[in-house]
Amino acid sequence: MTTGWNFADVWEAVASRFPDEPAQVCGSRTVTWSELDGRAAGVAAALVDAGLTHQAKVAQLLYNGPEYLESVFASFKVGLVPVSVNYRYTGDELAYLLDNADAEAVVFHGSLAGVCDEIRSRLPRVRRWLWVADDDAPCPVWATPYEEPATSGIGPPATSRSGDDLMLLYTGGTTGAPKGVMWPQDTLFRMLEELNGSVPAPDADAAAHAAMLERPGPLVLPAAPLMHGTAMWFVLPVLSRGGSVVTLPEHSFEPEALLDTLSLHRVKGLCIVGDAFARPLVAALDADPERWDLSGLRVVFSSGVSFSAATQAALLRHATGAVVVDSLGSSESGGLARTQTRAGSGGPAPRFTVGRTTRVVDEEGADVEPGSGQRGKLAVTGHIPLGYYRDPEKTAETFVTINGMRYVVAGDWAEVEADGTIRLLGRGSVCINTGGEKVYPDEVELAVKRAAGVRDAVVVGVPDERFGEMVVALVEADPGAIVTPGAVATEVRRTLAGYKAPRRVVVVPSLERAPNGKADYRRLREAAIASLAVPAGG
Repeated sequence: MTTGWNFADVWEAVASRFPDEPAQVCGSRTVTWSELDGRAAGVAAALVDAGLTHQAKVAQLLYNGPEYLESVFASFKVGLVPVSVNYRYTGDELAYLLDNADAEAVVFHGSLAGVCDEIRSRLPRVRRWLWVADDDAPCPVWATPYEEPATSGIGPPATSRSGDDLMLLYTGGTTGAPKGVMWPQDTLFRMLEELNGSVPAPDADAAAHAAMLERPGPLVLPAAPLMHGTAMWFVLPVLSRGGSVVTLPEHSFEPEALLDTLSLHRVKGLCIVGDAFARPLVAALDADPERWDLSGLRVVFSSGVSFSAATQAALLRHATGAVVVDSLGSSESGGLARTQTRAGSGGPAPRFTVGRTTRVVDEEGADVEPGSGQRGKLAVTGHIPLGYYRDPEKTAETFVTINGMRYVVAGDWAEVEADGTIRLLGRGSVCINTGGEKVYPDEVELAVKRAAGVRDAVVVGVPDERFGEMVVALVEADPGAIVTPGAVATEVRRTLAGYKAPRRVVVVPSLERAPNGKADYRRLREAAIASLAVPAGG
């Protein structure tokens, strides 16, 4: 037995406990726990055979699918480090990330073979390219078909494992180059278990953990990309409880296909990313409410972006037996807290309370007084990562010691209400300074989305001669709707100070959010400047 919690130990014990139960489902394909264990073992053997040694990095350049979690499991089995990679990146961005991560193997989807071929010469450390089949396209001569090791029946040699073995979660943040957040498996396992209401025993025992499982865990579907923490943190504890993960064959978000799968398999848990996913789902359900049976759905989990109360309520009108769990957290802090909303309950604002592991601090590290109106940065301790891979300077800025305890201060600004609850304001890197007043886009966006005819919205600051910056809303409108600045401003002023109301509204065909639901604020700000003909210099 290894020291500390290691996911490979846990999942191998689960495979022994429930060998014939489904572990993964994709389209018409079902992979049992025994098959998952065997396929991961074959891939692990191939990685070791390629010369990868303890804590070498294995990149997953993949869409959601069985191979994603199989290759993660394979890496865990032999003490290698899974590395999340954004499949939307350009060649230069991919080359930077893979080089920064010191990747020695890349598991990639066949449709991305072109960009991989383009950058191979720039990545001399990569020893093995594993090609996941894409329709009828042939495997490149420089790669190995993934199915060969996955179906080989060969197991890897015995290797050491530890709870200190890493998982690298790359985050682009809102500015700067992607950064790899270093999560030790024991820390990650404990953070996720505690977030789900369980406290792991001090002495890790994967076999005892599996033996305590009376039945397999739930069937869940991550609609959000597994390359991001929202979906990965959602499925890891499900697998650790012997559950099953359903992935969609489609590589883009298609609401009808998602609802077909939910209904067909009677999925219990769904992971989405706020309004960006929920609003198209609601539109499809409203258009054909009798087509899908969502009576089996019990949890809709969301994190990463705003999830408005109105959209939550609209979704729950169709999934009356479900609860919406809106989680607060980041790649650096993991899950912080969550709110729960049921049909008819209204949607609570995402607030949580200052506690043993959470505080709001000023620039000097002193606690912000409740009810003072002072803004500070959210600081979190407890089960937190080691820092950023190969970036000691940024690590020192973000992971700080306060009163002898180590905290992560990722840049989330917040206020502490008189009752001790925390109100998140957003990341300081996208904060708007208009006439000396700070405006945080997150809270304004939630208000803008309540305006009639608004499907989605992003709020940015553009240069303004008088106020320094002007608040501008970029809006996706409902089909046929006319959205006016006056109507948007009126709606915002119902709940927020007048200076936070957008002075201009730019209607766009699409905000072009990333698969994780996040918006590219830099690109949208430039689009707003161009649309309003505001000189870039102010």
